[in-house]
Amino acid sequence: MFGRERLSPDPLEIPHRFNDARDNEIAAFFAAKFAYGTVSQIIKNVNDLLSRLDDQPFKVLSKNEELEERISGFYYRFYSTEDVISLLYAIRHFINEKGSLKELFLEGFNKNQSLKAGIQHFSDCFIKFAEMEGRLTRGFAHFFPLPERGSACKRMNLFLRWMVREDELDFGFWKEIGKENLIIPLDLHIARISKEIGLTSRNDSSWKTAEEITRKLREFDPDDPVKYDFALCHISMRKMEF
Repeated sequence: MFGRERLSPDPLEIPHRFNDARDNEIAAFFAAKFAYGTVSQIIKNVNDLLSRLDDQPFKVLSKNEELEERISGFYYRFYSTEDVISLLYAIRHFINEKGSLKELFLEGFNKNQSLKAGIQHFSDCFIKFAEMEGRLTRGFAHFFPLPERGSACKRMNLFLRWMVREDELDFGFWKEIGKENLIIPLDLHIARISKEIGLTSRNDSSWKTAEEITRKLREFDPDDPVKYDFALCHISMRKMEF
């Protein structure tokens, strides 16, 4: 079993710095959405972004305050400064309108108890907001891949694992979704390992592959199939990049 003492290095250590569930949610969202590259770079850059928000992301993003000066010069890999600023304004819009990112997600999920539908609705809402505000760029859209287009939505599924499951690692703030409904956060490394150990016969990193691996994991634990994600991920992550 992995406990908090075995967490580092992992982007999940970032939201564990906070004591307010509203800050945990936003910090976890950043940690998942910026999970590209080496773990050390992810942690460094997400902590930089959070420091620009005074390490009080919910409080700062709830205010009617211009964010351009705070975020000036911040960028990461595919995402320009403007992409990040647009993301923050979108988060502000939804936490002020709904109260939290959770409530936005549940709107889509509750229609048919489908994680895929929840992710699709959540991403569609962010993309539509950016369109309406004239902020939709290629980089912004990259934050929100769509399962209906075949994306495995690895980073969104990673965020959901952190929010829905509850143990020493995961927070359990979104329990309404049910950990039995989670889908494995699938990237190339997890896909390769899963094929090697017989969890899938597919050769891609698509939503269908993520579903197949999750179905196989349900044979071991139908109530919590994604509990195996952290261990599978760290087989690769200790030595390789995300």
